[in-house]
Amino acid sequence: MKSTFTKKNYIILLAGLCAIVLGYLLMIGGGSDDPNVFNPAIFDFRRITLAPMVCIAGFVTIIVAIMWRPKVKDTE
Repeated sequence: MKSTFTKKNYIILLAGLCAIVLGYLLMIGGGSDDPNVFNPAIFDFRRITLAPMVCIAGFVTIIVAIMWRPKVKDTE
């Protein structure tokens, strides 16, 4: 039985999953120990801009991994 995905598909899929996990890890932190004290670190570049871009890149990479088809070579 032939699989739809090749080894390259799984490698691209794994890279996309790693990018998503990295994006969520970049969002961690910035909270305050005291709920009455505001910590402006939750609005820094890493959490507001970089992390969502990394997550979106990971989702796009997973779509590419699903849609990727190897080139068919004609043996005529």
